[in-house]
Amino acid sequence: MADELEEKYWSRFSAIYDENQEYVVGKDFLNEVKRHLNNLTDLGEVLEIGCGTGYFTGSIVKNAAHLFATDLSEELLETAKKRLSNNERITFQKENGMAITFTSNKFDTVFMANVIHVIENPQRVLQECYRVLKDNGLLVITSFTNYGMKPLEIIKLGFRFIKVWGKPPRHTHFTPESLCTLMKSTGFSIEESKVLGNKTKSIFIIAKKKSD
Repeated sequence: MADELEEKYWSRFSAIYDENQEYVVGKDFLNEVKRHLNNLTDLGEVLEIGCGTGYFTGSIVKNAAHLFATDLSEELLETAKKRLSNNERITFQKENGMAITFTSNKFDTVFMANVIHVIENPQRVLQECYRVLKDNGLLVITSFTNYGMKPLEIIKLGFRFIKVWGKPPRHTHFTPESLCTLMKSTGFSIEESKVLGNKTKSIFIIAKKKSD
């Protein structure tokens, strides 16, 4: 039931998702996130969980051998397909991040952008990421956070969010430390952790699946 509600909530914005996102957090900030993603190299076989409209997919696939772009929403996937239809290295597929259908030890890299904080059970999706990654595979997460934001900027962002998205779904307010702690408890080692942005902030973490 929770999955159906999540899908319905996000699907209704498929035609204006990018416009809303840029209005709420700012296009310059989103471009900063893209620049960091562009610097990632040798990503191999990649799974993207929650690709949405494919806003960040193009940045990741540049340095991937192949990318499976997945989302819970069929409407968002259709928008992503239109955006990236000319890229033969991308396969689009409907997936639930808490119950991924791919076999274990399949991917070199798993990527999530602005997903972990709106998932009902963040630890469960991290466990699934761990399962489908090869030994020493990478998990790359970027996620909006109010950590380090000034109180006035948090209030202004909240007003912008409600104006275009309405009542938000359940959110987990991660700090870099709390998200790293959760990832470590799932078995990951943290390779890099930092906060991006000036007024709007995003956690950026690269973690590795420890080899047995």
